[in-house]
Amino acid sequence: MSYSVQVLDHFCHPRHAGELAAANRVVEVSNPVCGDVIKLWLRTEKGLVKAASFKAAGCVPAIACGSWLVERIVGLGLEEARSISTEDVEAGLGGLPAASKHAARLAVDALTQALKNPEQPL
Repeated sequence: MSYSVQVLDHFCHPRHAGELAAANRVVEVSNPVCGDVIKLWLRTEKGLVKAASFKAAGCVPAIACGSWLVERIVGLGLEEARSISTEDVEAGLGGLPAASKHAARLAVDALTQALKNPEQPL
């Protein structure tokens, strides 16, 4: 399986990896078929994503998708962040092999879950 330069870069040098101490939104989602897991921490304030981080256990694309996603959403308004699609993640990473598209879905599912409830103050 061949991965794009962007996928390999995000896998080898994940952005914003680890826990976010000041998070006011934390979710963990998994893919029961392949076993990949993404945990996402967000700090949202006044309708903006102020900070984000993630941890992933899974395949190369799962880690790359988590990294790309958190890098992309920091600074976005909540509505704009909600509009990110699996196609956006795939395009941002220069494409994913057909067998790896589940990783983009996992990352977007985590974001959707994290942004589901109203913003909570810290």
